Amino acid sequence: MVVTLTEGAVEALMKNEGVNRPVLQVLKIGEVAANSARPGPPKFRLMMSDGVHSSIYFMLATQLNSLSERMAVHCVCQLNRTTTNTLSDGRRVVIILDMDVIKSAEEIGDRIGNPTPYSGNGTTKSPQKPSPNTTPQKPSPSTTAFSPQKPSPSTTSFSPRKPSPSTTSFSPQKRAPSSPFSSPEKRPRSTSLSPQKHTPSSFKFASPTATRPGPSNSSTSASPTAGQGRGRGLVKTPPPPESPTKVIPIACLNPYQTKWTVRARVTNKSNVRTWSNSRGDGKLFSFEMMDESGEIRVTAFNKEVDTFFTLVEQGKVYLISKGTLKPANKQYTTVKNDYEMTLNSTTTIVLCDDDNLNIPVLQCDFVPIAELENRDPDAIIDVIGVCRTVEEVSRITTKTGREVSKRELSLMDSSEREVRVTLWGEQAETFDGSSQPVVAVKAARLSDFGGRSLSALFSSTIMVNPDIPEAVSLRGWYDREGHALSSQSLTQTRSSGGISKVNWRFLSDVKDGPGQGQVVDYFSCLATVVSIRKESCMYQSCPRADCKKKVVELPNGQYRCEKCDQESPDFKYRLLLSVNLADFGDNQWVTCFQETAELLLGHNSEALGHLRDTDEAAFDDVFSKAFFTTHIFKNRAKLETYNDESRLRTTVMEIQPVDHREYSRRLISNIRRMASCNPDLDPPVVKKASSR
Repeated sequence: MVVTLTEGAVEALMKNEGVNRPVLQVLKIGEVAANSARPGPPKFRLMMSDGVHSSIYFMLATQLNSLSERMAVHCVCQLNRTTTNTLSDGRRVVIILDMDVIKSAEEIGDRIGNPTPYSGNGTTKSPQKPSPNTTPQKPSPSTTAFSPQKPSPSTTSFSPRKPSPSTTSFSPQKRAPSSPFSSPEKRPRSTSLSPQKHTPSSFKFASPTATRPGPSNSSTSASPTAGQGRGRGLVKTPPPPESPTKVIPIACLNPYQTKWTVRARVTNKSNVRTWSNSRGDGKLFSFEMMDESGEIRVTAFNKEVDTFFTLVEQGKVYLISKGTLKPANKQYTTVKNDYEMTLNSTTTIVLCDDDNLNIPVLQCDFVPIAELENRDPDAIIDVIGVCRTVEEVSRITTKTGREVSKRELSLMDSSEREVRVTLWGEQAETFDGSSQPVVAVKAARLSDFGGRSLSALFSSTIMVNPDIPEAVSLRGWYDREGHALSSQSLTQTRSSGGISKVNWRFLSDVKDGPGQGQVVDYFSCLATVVSIRKESCMYQSCPRADCKKKVVELPNGQYRCEKCDQESPDFKYRLLLSVNLADFGDNQWVTCFQETAELLLGHNSEALGHLRDTDEAAFDDVFSKAFFTTHIFKNRAKLETYNDESRLRTTVMEIQPVDHREYSRRLISNIRRMASCNPDLDPPVVKKASSR
């Protein structure tokens, strides 16, 4: 297939004229590598040709860096989305935001056409035309009266008629008193001109930013004082035209730019949050902005919170300039950008009319629900699904004593899988899922507790029935067939009394199944306690409610917590049990933390700590009573690697008493299922006990 390049596209792009998906050829590729002075991802500079013109002023957006591996000299590309930036020196650079390689270099082979370098680069210079009323004349040699420094051409034009000898030499320090063009008493540093007799060069306007001290520059002063009284001879410099706002894409921002303006839509806005620590108190709020090239997180502190919080509204488009750019702290943001912006006292934010702007409302990378099983825990996920069930709002108390609202809902997509999503705070209180809407969640955290589940963060965005193609397609599928399908949930169902919906395993199966391949598994087993290590069963921890770290006793009797960086006169005991469990086939060491350890031993940690310090015999008796007791243990197993050695780590999440009737029913059900698979076995006959 013959490839036809879009002729004239280079010139049109440089002039910032609209070109619909031009096809260009790559002639050169150069990498602008990052260094210590300019950290960040590398950038790629391209020389592209349309067969007529070529230009080196093409840059690949950093989010397309992976595309450079598929590109080679002479390959042909289609530019789907571009933006043109104007640099401070007037040059224009085309930023490629979306591009496809439609023909490889091997298929093309050589340069297409005979392109010449495009020299205009989007800028044009129109020559100054002389006034039709002027007649070019050669100035007399005697009129070469100039400042000995660097004179301005517009200030050295005089009438060549009857030159005065005193005008043949001017100096910024001295003026000839007999000059007919100056009055030392009234205008000591200016010269009156006669525009009727000037040469064409005398009509050039002086740049207002390039004026220099001296008599030649003062002669072109446009102040009303200088123009009045004389009424003749002064050439008035017009004001410079206002330059258009220099809008650049978010993807092109970096800390080394000094003058920039971005036009973007606010996609998410947080509430005002406060903090208090050893360095003082403060407040902040943040919001996320997006344009066609990418997104960025913006944060305001203290005084800027009062200035901008009421101005910024979610969903609206703003022009923002003069913010501070710095590398993003990935610990506190989920936005996919290497940099983040901080508002300061010089920042300006102007509301824009977005009717004619092609700025997306939100940009999501949705992951199918069935794919969540293959993602790492704590990953940030965008997901969309139909809300099949929703629970009522509940109130819980955090470890810091703060009450928050919580609501859980189940989302299902076309992969016929369900996942439980937890909403918090205001999002939980305002959510309405009564009509089974399509819900899109951006930047939710994936958890492996109880299978797979999602939790919304304070920076997450919850959209109900969003106007995006994925939501329309999902709604159509659910209304046609999805509502009648039975889905499989990735989140384990928690039952209050029964134990039928549990992943039952024997301990002999655990060493082969759970934890392999760094996948966390949850299982339940019926096991007996055969041993407990008492030597390191408890430790002295920080007394603060939100801290569980071990404290160190100081010589002054105080206890120091390294995490909190504080000293306190007291501590509290915390249990950390290592328990050996056994069933009919194998045994396994497991770990029980505070809550499960207290339930297993039947005493709280403070009472056990007191017994260990005062009555060692009673302390040992507590552990002896726990030996050979049988419980149902719900466990979490994961294969961990330490010092190049793999080891299965099992943690007890919950301990329940054995319901022998329910457990017996499960055993009978398993026997019947095994008998149905093997016809040689006779199914058991179960006789109901007669009630007396």
